[in-house]
Amino acid sequence: MFVHEHNTRIRYAETDQMGYVYYGNYAAFYEIGRTEMLRHTGITYKELEEMGVMLPVMELYSRYIKPATYDTLITIRTTIREKPGIRIKFEYEIFDEAGALLNTGNTQLVFVDRKKNKPCKPPQIFMDKMNPYFST
Repeated sequence: MFVHEHNTRIRYAETDQMGYVYYGNYAAFYEIGRTEMLRHTGITYKELEEMGVMLPVMELYSRYIKPATYDTLITIRTTIREKPGIRIKFEYEIFDEAGALLNTGNTQLVFVDRKKNKPCKPPQIFMDKMNPYFST
């Protein structure tokens, strides 16, 4: 299992008229979590794309527990529980500064060969980065 945390502050533009984070912005927070988690492994989305692999989102689920508000420092905890294959599932928990759980969610992405536009196995370099976190 691989777990990574990243902090970001809620910007005014991410809130709605009620002063709460607009619900659609949680998908963007999930993307921040995924991107920073991958960067932490030593490989980036950009590098995967340069290798000819895309990672489109197939599924997205989000559960809103408590609203986040402007200028709150949130923690995005991103978890991969299962060793990636053709698909990779990310789970998210978003907490406020006091540690209160605000949101949970998950996304499932698929590795796609850019030239063939077909699902493919992850690049070996990516798997080499992931293998230490999963028992074989």
